[in-house]
Amino acid sequence: MNPFASRNYLCSSSSMKPAVNSGRNRVLLALSLPALFTSTMSSSKSTQAAKLTEDSDSAGSAGSQPSSQYPSYRYQRRHDTFPYSERDFRRQDETPDHNFYDVPRFVTHIDDSAIAALSVYYSHNLPKRGRILDLCSSWISHLPQEMEEQAVRTVQGKAGAADEEKLEVIGMGMNKRELDANPVLAARIVQDLNSKPDLPPDAEHLDATTCVVSIDYLTKPVEVLTSVRQHTKPGGQVHLAVSNRCFPTKAVGRWLRVGEQEKLNMVGDFLWFAGWREIEILTISDGDNHKGWGFSRPDSLWMVRGKNLGSEDGVD
Repeated sequence: MNPFASRNYLCSSSSMKPAVNSGRNRVLLALSLPALFTSTMSSSKSTQAAKLTEDSDSAGSAGSQPSSQYPSYRYQRRHDTFPYSERDFRRQDETPDHNFYDVPRFVTHIDDSAIAALSVYYSHNLPKRGRILDLCSSWISHLPQEMEEQAVRTVQGKAGAADEEKLEVIGMGMNKRELDANPVLAARIVQDLNSKPDLPPDAEHLDATTCVVSIDYLTKPVEVLTSVRQHTKPGGQVHLAVSNRCFPTKAVGRWLRVGEQEKLNMVGDFLWFAGWREIEILTISDGDNHKGWGFSRPDSLWMVRGKNLGSEDGVD
């Protein structure tokens, strides 16, 4: 039995410890009680997100750029050619990915505080209408409540006839049961991006793409992110959330060998060589500087994002 199959670990060059927060890695009875767990999670998320929204609004109004709300810096190109080798993307477990992801995991891979911070970030930075691709998706997309409700109305055909009134979220992941349990998804695509990195036509004309704590599992990240860009409208953005937790047997090798700062720069490299520009790195949840009470600190969470400056077909 794989000891990492049902829980994620601190994932850095210096530590690999199981998460211990009561809010982390809890198994939810999603299959039998989808309505109940969705309601419970929404309530918990709304409470924490409301507090975070209040704090962020004191620093800037909704719609202001994250650089005014979050510690951030602009990515600087470091290499003339792609610097990583095949060895950097080898994993401890090279068995087919569909075997590892065959069993659904109805868990959250970051804690409630980081999830709430992510939802607030989304509320300021994702389009409220249009098409959003949730890459490496699962049973939850971490959208703020307003966007969640609009996406569900779109799924139910209640968002209005005009396209500008719809919020269509497309989920692409490895487990059909997890995707089926996600109520915001208007379309579901089961695809192993490590064996087939090109997006299908169903994911065209994207306004934005999100990927939550999963970029470290992609063995062909530049190919995937290039395809995402080619399917994204000019001006659209990709938002890659990065944490210090992972399934270490499936994370690419270099991810386990370097520190957090280099992880973020490495993701920036992926975006650059995939043709994305205006790349920024932001701190969404700073667990290292947490000043609250308790024996455990909240998870850290960063965002690496880029913009498609190309034409409609994604060619610069």
